[in-house]
Amino acid sequence: MGYDFTTLVSRRNTGSTKWNAMYTDNPNVPEDVVPLSVADMELKNPPQIGRGLAEYLQSAILGYTDPTDRFYDAVRRWQKRRNGWEIQREWIVDYPGVVPAFFHLTKFLTQPGDGVILLTPVYYPFYEAVRNCGRTLTESALLYQGGTYAIDFDDLEAKARDPKNKLLLFCSPHNPVGRLWTEEELRRVGQICLENGVRIISDEIHSDLILTRERHHIPMASLSEELARITVTCAAPSKTFNLAGMITSYLVIPDEEIRAVVLKGRRQEGTFHCNIAGYRALEIAYDQCEDWLEELLELLRANRDLVEKFLAEKIPQIRPVPLEATYLQWLDCSGLNMTGEELDRFMRDEAYWFTDPGAMFGAAAAQFQRINLACPTAVIQAALDRLYAALERRRA
Repeated sequence: MGYDFTTLVSRRNTGSTKWNAMYTDNPNVPEDVVPLSVADMELKNPPQIGRGLAEYLQSAILGYTDPTDRFYDAVRRWQKRRNGWEIQREWIVDYPGVVPAFFHLTKFLTQPGDGVILLTPVYYPFYEAVRNCGRTLTESALLYQGGTYAIDFDDLEAKARDPKNKLLLFCSPHNPVGRLWTEEELRRVGQICLENGVRIISDEIHSDLILTRERHHIPMASLSEELARITVTCAAPSKTFNLAGMITSYLVIPDEEIRAVVLKGRRQEGTFHCNIAGYRALEIAYDQCEDWLEELLELLRANRDLVEKFLAEKIPQIRPVPLEATYLQWLDCSGLNMTGEELDRFMRDEAYWFTDPGAMFGAAAAQFQRINLACPTAVIQAALDRLYAALERRRA
C-alpha cells in the first residue's frame, strides 16, 4: 500500500507547540515556512489509527481506564518482532509520557544529592530531570572525532566509580547526535554500570526509527539477566507513529524490587492512567501500522540523503553528523564562523529556519543545530534553498 507522505497539513492556529513557537519567535515569518524543531512529524498519521479511533470512540465510555490484555499483548508482540526481545506482561508499566517517566524515575531511584550521569550533548529534559529532583548532574562528554560521536569509556568508567553517582540516564538511540549504539558499546556501558552499582534508565523512544539497513536496535535490558535487573526501559509509539499528543508510553521493568518502587512512587506522584484513546492508538499502531512505518523509514532515509548531498555540494561549511537513527539531523555549523547566538539569529531571522539550537543540548554544542526530517521531502528542499539563499545574501 502506498501511503501519503507528500501532503502538508498546516498546523497554524491548531495549538501546535512548535508552530506556536515559530510565530512567537518571528510573527512575520512567510506563510509557506514550516518549523523544523520539536520532535513530532509534519506528516499525516497512519489512516488505520484515525479510522480505528473513530470507531472506538463511537461506543467507548470515556471514564477512568486501565490497560487491557490487548494493550499488553500489543507491546509484547511489537518488542518481539522489532527487537527480538521477549518481555513478560508483568514487566510492563503504562506511563503518561516518557519525559514524565524519567523525571519520576530519577526521583524514585536516587536520593537528594546523588549523582546522575549523562552522556552529553543529550536531549535537554535529561538535564532538567536531574536538576529538578535536587540530584547532582555528572556529565560524561561524548567524543566528537572525525565528524561523528563515540562514548568516552575511560571517562564514563571514572564517573561510574565515584560512589556518589548512582544512576545513568542513557539515550538509545542517541538524541541529538543520531548514534545507533553497537552491541559492543552497549555491553561495555552495561558492564561499567554493573561493576560500579549504577542503575540505568534507558530512553529508547526512538528505537523504531532505525535508518541504517545493516544494523538494528538492541534494547539494553535484553543483553543479559544481570543488565535487565538494573535497567528500566522507556518506550512509546509516539515518535514512531506521530502520537505524541496521546500522552501514552510504557516502561519495561524486569526487576521486581525496582518495579515495586516505581509503582509506589507513581501513586505518590498522583500518576495513575494514560489517555484512554492513547491505549487504543498504541494497539492499532503496533498491530496494524508496521507497513506504514516501513514506508516512513524510506522517506526519512531520502530526506537524510538529500540534506547530506545538498550541504556537501552547496554549503560545505555545514557538516551533517551521520544519522543512523531517529529523524533528528544534527548539523555542525562551526564552519560558518558564527557564535552560537549569531547562528541562532541567522537561522531564525534570515534563513527562516526554526530549529532546535545546539545549546539546548549542552553548552559545548552551541554551534550545532538540530533539524527535524519527519516532513514531506518538498519541505526539506524548500528549507535548504532558503538557507542557501540567505548565505548567498550575506556573501553578497
